[in-house]
Amino acid sequence: MAHRKTSKRSKARTMLRLADLEQSKKAVLHSLGATSSQESYGHAIDEFIGWYCSEPRLSFNRTVVLRYRFFLEQKNLAPSTINVRLAAVRRLAYEASDTGLLSPDVAAGIRRVKGAKRLGVRIGNWLTIDQSKTLLGKPSDSLRGKRDRAILALLIGCGLRRAELVGLKTGDFQVREEHCVIADLVGKGKHIRTVPVPSWAKRNVDEWIAAADIADGAIFRRVSRLDKIWGDEITPKAIWHVVKAAAKRADIKNLAPHDLRRTCARLCHLAGGELEQIQFLLGHASVQTTERYLGCKQKLSQAVNDKLGLEDT
Repeated sequence: MAHRKTSKRSKARTMLRLADLEQSKKAVLHSLGATSSQESYGHAIDEFIGWYCSEPRLSFNRTVVLRYRFFLEQKNLAPSTINVRLAAVRRLAYEASDTGLLSPDVAAGIRRVKGAKRLGVRIGNWLTIDQSKTLLGKPSDSLRGKRDRAILALLIGCGLRRAELVGLKTGDFQVREEHCVIADLVGKGKHIRTVPVPSWAKRNVDEWIAAADIADGAIFRRVSRLDKIWGDEITPKAIWHVVKAAAKRADIKNLAPHDLRRTCARLCHLAGGELEQIQFLLGHASVQTTERYLGCKQKLSQAVNDKLGLEDT
């Protein structure tokens, strides 16, 4: 009798109920630090659970995940989208195994499922100096116009990510080495960096803060249709709409907020900025490795984003 219990307990588990999947999903989301990652993985896992539960008595194993990859490919999704969803499924399997809901061998097989092949490399979108000036537009007298111009100035001038921009507080702007900076900015992967702010970008931010009468808290707020401040913050999605509206006015197609981050890097490089200084500015994940290998130091007094060609904006 004892022998039967042992063999039953050691039997590999390959089928997960909806409650098991939801429990594993919570574990995955809890392990992620960035809100954007939680949203992306949460959506991807929900999509998989919907597909998984649509077919009765389906096992959760490598073969099933391969079928799911084929299902995604049949929907003509981009390889990057497919790979994000598969990464979420692999993470789901790992957490299910870690909590004892799934056999470790089955989870290992799922984690070996390869992603979709990329055909070519997406080169992104960069703006020229003239296009950047057109995107920024002329100074506005309205609150919304001042806010949007300040947002665009920081995206182009400092290469900030949307999540970094919406999290800016009034006390984040400081002076280091006689240069205005965004001090101790916590970016992707919780990497901390100091971002130099060009004088023309800071001027646009100051004009917005003065017009909106913001004394503390988040710098960027929502603006109502009556041109009044509404709420205490702004969302990353709102930044997307600001960029899209500006791109439409400037007749620039297929422009995303992250393209302005690429533009900042390109303009810094064209202005003679050193590669490692641009890495410092953008806070790429490999910047610490670059520091150790090159033994370089960030130059705040000669910031690479001071000479973008937009000083008279």
